[in-house]
Amino acid sequence: MANVIETNQLTKTFNSLMAVDKLNITVKSGEIFGLLGPNGAGKTTTISMLCTILKPTAGTAKVNGFDIVKEATQVRKSIGIVFQDPSVDDRLTGRENLYMHANLYGVPASEQKSRIEHVLKLVELQDRADDLLRTYSGGMRRRLELARGLIHYPKLLFLDEPTLGLDPQTRDHVWRYIRELKETHDITVVLTTHYMDEADRLCDRIAIMDYGKIIALDTPTKLKDTLEGDVVIVKTNNPDALSKLVAEKMQLKKTRTVNGTVEITVRNGENLLPRIVETAAQNKIHVESISLRAPNLEDVFLHYTGRMIRADSGKEPHGIAAIQRRKIR
Repeated sequence: MANVIETNQLTKTFNSLMAVDKLNITVKSGEIFGLLGPNGAGKTTTISMLCTILKPTAGTAKVNGFDIVKEATQVRKSIGIVFQDPSVDDRLTGRENLYMHANLYGVPASEQKSRIEHVLKLVELQDRADDLLRTYSGGMRRRLELARGLIHYPKLLFLDEPTLGLDPQTRDHVWRYIRELKETHDITVVLTTHYMDEADRLCDRIAIMDYGKIIALDTPTKLKDTLEGDVVIVKTNNPDALSKLVAEKMQLKKTRTVNGTVEITVRNGENLLPRIVETAAQNKIHVESISLRAPNLEDVFLHYTGRMIRADSGKEPHGIAAIQRRKIR
């Protein structure tokens, strides 16, 4: 399977800030590849370089076989982009937005009408195509932006936080559209997200990114398998004390407290549930509930970084449009 993206020591600094640090990744044709990490991790800066919006400080990259610096025009013609920040014109109708984008990308006039009808049908907006964008919901605008990114039949589609701010039902619909793009149109998709469930459900492979570096890269299943265990969740009146007891007396080192609960990663978790309850009772710690679940990507992030996925650090601008507004020297 050919690679549509190849980076070699790709680096971007903003004055003293190392936004992307010697990135080496490959993305295979036809896969959905995710950059997962908190805000400020370097995800948006990475795809901004791959889309030729930003020039790298050091290193190289090829997209669809074209160098992102030396052959930027060819790169742009071969990709589609759905920005994190809204970029459709709400003074136009949905159809007018698509015609404008088709003209910008040089879609032949003889093909524009059929292509627009095709992408409108794909995102189920045929009945609202002639309404002004200002009457669209957030989810409808997101679907139109997906349609717009596909109008010139790109080989590679970049999605920057595609479901940010959407309600759960709309997020589910957008996920379905993204999967359909891959399965029915043979499009490679690269998306950034800080939603663990989004990455887990959509991506064939995930690169977990933090502070500009790739700290783990594999399929979602293999990433979770690296934890080698179940996660026991104990709700108690004294989580810090129980966590310490479990670590010391039961020799269970992978323990943490999260929102008033104790989470313990351990093999054969079912067999240890009674012992954990017994240890708590012997030390007069009340256990309100205890349950068992499989590891998730949040656990993987914690395993590799030593902390839960953090809130916005404020170090990286939100979205490609925000990067464009920043003064680059």
